[in-house]
Amino acid sequence: MYKMVVTPDSRLLEIAAPVTKFDKKLKDILSEMSQTLDATTDPVGVGLAAPQVGIQKRIFLAKPTPTGKTHVFINPRIIQESANEEVPSFTNSQKVEKRKPAKSKGKLLEGCLSIPNIWGNVGRKKEVKVAWQDAQGELHEAHFKGFPAIIIQHEIDHLNGILFTKHVLEQKEQLYRSYKNENGEDEFEEIEV
Repeated sequence: MYKMVVTPDSRLLEIAAPVTKFDKKLKDILSEMSQTLDATTDPVGVGLAAPQVGIQKRIFLAKPTPTGKTHVFINPRIIQESANEEVPSFTNSQKVEKRKPAKSKGKLLEGCLSIPNIWGNVGRKKEVKVAWQDAQGELHEAHFKGFPAIIIQHEIDHLNGILFTKHVLEQKEQLYRSYKNENGEDEFEEIEV
């Protein structure tokens, strides 16, 4: 299992290199990444990009539901997105196993395993068409909408050295810090920027 890279580590701001070798080393990386993602519990992770574990390669995993399949995306590219349709998003949502997204003042909040306890509202495209390779190097294309589309956009941002907090600030939205209340439940407080 890999150790999570967290802010302010500058590796999170680097652009990841394409994967060129589809070999045993890649399969080992994917296996370790999958174990790392599965081990996240508070919050439950729904996606993990290779730069988040210190590997500067264009790889990410997506697991939209806790009991669902983990999907592998290598050298992914968004080749089409919905026109001007943005939805408030959330990834790595608190209490995702109960399908209750992290909320503050009625807004869905996006979070990141590499930015612990920080959340924000991000407008994301509702639908994307993505091209990528699998672990064997075979090419795929598919449309994704809703929560899976949000995860994909968040993880591709990681591959491009972009953190969700940048979008929050550019969109003039609010950042929040989460903490546990006396009942062990998550609460959110606004962060002054």
